[in-house]
Amino acid sequence: MSTLRQPYYTLSPEAFAGLRQTKAALENSPLGAELIELVYLRISQINGCSYCLEMHSKALRQREVPQPKLDALAGWQASSRFSERERVALQWAESLTALPDRQAADQDYQPLLAHFSAREISDLTFAVALMNAFNRLAVGMRQ
Repeated sequence: MSTLRQPYYTLSPEAFAGLRQTKAALENSPLGAELIELVYLRISQINGCSYCLEMHSKALRQREVPQPKLDALAGWQASSRFSERERVALQWAESLTALPDRQAADQDYQPLLAHFSAREISDLTFAVALMNAFNRLAVGMRQ
């Protein structure tokens, strides 16, 4: 385990508070906490953020998401454990997390329209952006 490089949450309290405020706003999203946590966990897998992996795995287990579903998340494309709505959200999350390679392609965006309202798409996009920001802070500062 490495040592925290900088206590970013105390050195930049206003900036950190803004991220926390966004997280709190998303807790009231019509997307639902389980879907948001699932997206957070998948993004954290991609970004290799061990702190966030533990936190979001624990949150999903507390919501009684079955362990086999959590185990299958890294390979969700080949798993039957995910609903079409979850698949579309996970595809969008991966597309935005891998922007240099994926460019938020229309083929990743268009399916959202069949499963989510405009507000939900906006909230989902904020959730993806937020988790990528948290992952970069935690990984970059060795949390």
